[in-house]
Amino acid sequence: MIKSKLQQAVNDQITAELWSSNLYLQMAYFLMSQGWDGFAHWMKCHSDEEREHATRMADFLTDRGGQVKLQTVNLVPEGWGSVLEIFEHSLSQEKMVSKMIDKIVLHAIEEQDFATENFFRKFVDEQVEEEALFGSIVDKLRMGGDSALPFMDAQLGKRRE
Repeated sequence: MIKSKLQQAVNDQITAELWSSNLYLQMAYFLMSQGWDGFAHWMKCHSDEEREHATRMADFLTDRGGQVKLQTVNLVPEGWGSVLEIFEHSLSQEKMVSKMIDKIVLHAIEEQDFATENFFRKFVDEQVEEEALFGSIVDKLRMGGDSALPFMDAQLGKRRE
């Protein structure tokens, strides 16, 4: 059985994952309204991935005898100034999520809850990948400037997950 303080942290993480999913979906629709269908497709895929993370965490919590408590997901921003701004905001969001997951792992170690530690270490690794991915996109957008946008839009539109 997972202890209540750790259970709350996992429930908070589920909420953060759902908020991220909504954020990326809102970004997708904003991008679509600006004519960036490839960027929009990429963000929709990422939104789905974040929702899948929340589901995996909820299933894990249930498997450990905990209780999933879906919390209110706050509103997300609705508009941004540029494609670069969207990806910079996304990178900041991923860094914040990484810190939350690190705290869960640390708390699991303190509680000697090795199952939770092991489960969330997969997400620690995944967050390294997420930050690198968003960071790479931000770097390319900065280097290429506005002239790179059509190419990047086409490339990111090829995402299949």
